[in-house]
Amino acid sequence: EVQLVESGGGLVQPGGSLRLSCVGSGFTFSSYSMTWVRQAPGKGLEWVSAIGASGGITDYVNSVVGRFAISRDNAKNILYLELNNLKPEDTAVYYCAADERLLPRNDYVYWGQGTQVTVSS
Repeated sequence: EVQLVESGGGLVQPGGSLRLSCVGSGFTFSSYSMTWVRQAPGKGLEWVSAIGASGGITDYVNSVVGRFAISRDNAKNILYLELNNLKPEDTAVYYCAADERLLPRNDYVYWGQGTQVTVSS
């Protein structure tokens, strides 16, 4: 059974930091591009960041460049997203997703259940 399990979300003040994790199982994690997608309250899905299968290629939505960092540990089947200098507009449910295509922006094969990030004073 394929599973993607996110963790690390929570309530943080503006300017704070969090590290999200996503553990994959049931598929060959190291062969898949991994992506973080978020959904703010009342809004649609927004692509945030992606990393290639080997970790050598990364990409970010403009609004998080310089604040978020994506990485992966293929030996442990874990995807990370470091969130720094958080802003209220970063409040959303963050999902990890997997696909064999290189850095796809949609139509992922596998999805996690999401972890809530709330940025508020």
